[in-house]
Amino acid sequence: MITQVLMAYDGSESADKAFEWSLDLAKKYGAALHVVAIVRPPDFAEDVESEAFIEDSRRHCESLLERLKSRAANGAAVKYSVLFGHPAEQIVIQAERDGAQLIVIGHRGKGLFERLRVGSVSKQVLHDAHCAVLVVR
Repeated sequence: MITQVLMAYDGSESADKAFEWSLDLAKKYGAALHVVAIVRPPDFAEDVESEAFIEDSRRHCESLLERLKSRAANGAAVKYSVLFGHPAEQIVIQAERDGAQLIVIGHRGKGLFERLRVGSVSKQVLHDAHCAVLVVR
């Protein structure tokens, strides 16, 4: 039985679809839903630039999550959080902390070169997760 769902949100079209799936599943199972957005640190930058980038990214993630709140007003218990770090790693860690039975994530549909260069967050979550993972296209 599903009592806890973790959903990763990045503002993409597939994440919007994944959010709708998450809400539907949480309502049907009476499960708690935890929606997370992740601030990814810059690869290379000066300390001052990094701090400014991280703060801007955090505000952006908070605004993304704020827009979801009205869509989830009826029926499901939803918690929202902004996390910091590598997206796939943070999703898996938070799912373990929450005791989630299901992770729901969107598939961004990157091209072959982009997937080979940076890897796919959804692919890494599928590989590392301790629970079921639903990837929504």
